[in-house]
Order: sequence, then structure tokens, then C-alpha cells
Amino acid sequence: MSGRSPTVTRLFWTLVLGGAAGFRYGAPALAATGAACLAILLHRLDRPRRFRSLVRRIARRHAATLALRRRQERFLDAYGNTIEDGWLRERAYFVERTILPLVEARGFSDYVDPRFDQMEAIVERVASGYALPDAIDTPEDGVAYERYCAELLGEAGWDARPTGASGDQGCDVIAEKAGVRLVVQCKRYARPVGNAAVQEVAAAALHWSGDMAAVVSNAGFTPAARKLAGTTGVLLLHHDDLSGLAPVRRAGRRMVTAGR
Repeated sequence: MSGRSPTVTRLFWTLVLGGAAGFRYGAPALAATGAACLAILLHRLDRPRRFRSLVRRIARRHAATLALRRRQERFLDAYGNTIEDGWLRERAYFVERTILPLVEARGFSDYVDPRFDQMEAIVERVASGYALPDAIDTPEDGVAYERYCAELLGEAGWDARPTGASGDQGCDVIAEKAGVRLVVQCKRYARPVGNAAVQEVAAAALHWSGDMAAVVSNAGFTPAARKLAGTTGVLLLHHDDLSGLAPVRRAGRRMVTAGR
């Protein structure tokens, strides 16, 4: 039976064993064989529904995080167009890293490629259908946005202060907590932030003797910025992340992670 689908294999052996039993036990065994074959076929026909249900259950476990990431990675540009490139990348990443391993483990490996778009659509519905608290309007002015970010860090227990409009050397906010100094550059943009901001805040961390560095934005980050951040250790955060930001010590070194 090499190369056959599991359903065909089950039907084959059910018929073989059921037929043999029928010779010995007659009509009752044949009736049981027919019922078993029908159950196998119904189970097969129900497979697409079970697949969709599995994907929904996985997505719903992460609904709050998905909804927040969807809000953070979608924004209006200066022309009123909705820019969601960052969210589309995030959605695909979630499907690839979180959903696929689980659906493959449940026997749906053959659905991975042909139904990838369907999985993304399910994730989209879950994320868009989750009710988040109303977003707080952020200041439009850059300096006011820096103060706003400092206030959010203060609410999270950081001793945070803006550095001022001039002479900041790429640092807009200095924050300290539990002996960790965080150097922050704030970007209130209408487009994703590029890797120049990552370079600037990495240098600012050296200038200000920072333990960690972060770029905070309302508008997401370009792939180049994300790549450089991974190399330099700079955190790329949405301002929503600041209320849960905490210093963490690990393996003898200081680092900062966004607690969600």
C-alpha cells in the first residue's frame, strides 16, 4: 500500500478484515464492515472542517497579541493610505512558526502549501475580531511624543526623562530601573522607521553609557532596520510596548525585554 493515502489504507484493511469476518460470521460482520467504511469516509469528508477548527484554536490562544501587533503594524500614511506591510509579514511569520508545526503534528502536512492563504485568512479574522482597549491618541509633535514615551516608561516604574531637543546625540529619552540604563530614540512617523535610527541609537548607547538601546515608533520598522537591530541588539518597540517594559538580568549580563 506504499504511496496510498491514510484513508485508502484504512478502507483497504477494513474491507479485507471485514470481508474475512463476513465469511465466518455472516451478515452482522458485513454490516459492521459497511458501517466502519462509512465512518472512515465521513471522517475524511470532515477533514477540511477539522483543519480550519484547529487553525482557529491555535490563533485564538494568541488573539490578544495578534490583535495588538495588527494595530501596531498598520497605519495611515500622509496620503491617507493604509500601510500594512509590517502586519502582513507578522501574520505570515505567525503562521510559519506557530501554526505550521502544530498542524503538521496533527496530520495535516498535505494542507501546508495549498492552504497557506486560508490559514492567513483565519489569523486575520481572529486578530481583527479581538476587541482591544481603545487606542490612545499619540502626540503629533516629535518633542511631545518623546515626553509621551517617557511618561509611559515612568508608568512602568522607570526613572525616565527626555534629554531635550538639542545635543542628544541620538538619544531622546534616558530611563533607569534596577541598575539598567535604557537609551531610547523616539520616532513619530507616517512611515516605517529605517535602519538609520538603529545606527544612531546604537551609537547613542555608547555615548550615554547605556546598558540597552531601543527605537520606539508608532509606525513599525523596515526589514533593513529589523535586520540591523538583530545584529546590534537594539530593541524595536511600539509605544504600546513601553507600559510592559522591564529590566531583566540573564546569564550575568543586563538586558531589557518587552513583557507582554
